[in-house]
Amino acid sequence: MSIDKDVARLRRARQTRIRLTTQRAIRLAVYRSNKHIYAQIISGDGARVLAAASTAEAEVRSKIANGGNKAAAELVGSRIAEKAKAAGIEVVAFDRSGYKYHGRVKALAEAARAGGLKF
Repeated sequence: MSIDKDVARLRRARQTRIRLTTQRAIRLAVYRSNKHIYAQIISGDGARVLAAASTAEAEVRSKIANGGNKAAAELVGSRIAEKAKAAGIEVVAFDRSGYKYHGRVKALAEAARAGGLKF
């Protein structure tokens, strides 16, 4: 990934976060690397992480061989939905961190929706 692409992604992410901060919305933030995908539910003021799931967790790694594919993203999406429901959270704003709604990010979002999260 070139520096320009990364800077553009971070600019898009910053604009999304500014909008979500003014709304004081609980957000589902996604970060993806080549090996893993991470999801966090962050409070409306941005001070606390209310729930988190990733392919780096030992429980998830035991179920999948590769953390950088769509199947792994679906597993993380369903886990974050379970953890959110356990914390009493049903509605979130989806913060895709400037990534395209495509591939692993889309798989995670659809699995979270199937698990009961609304966004």
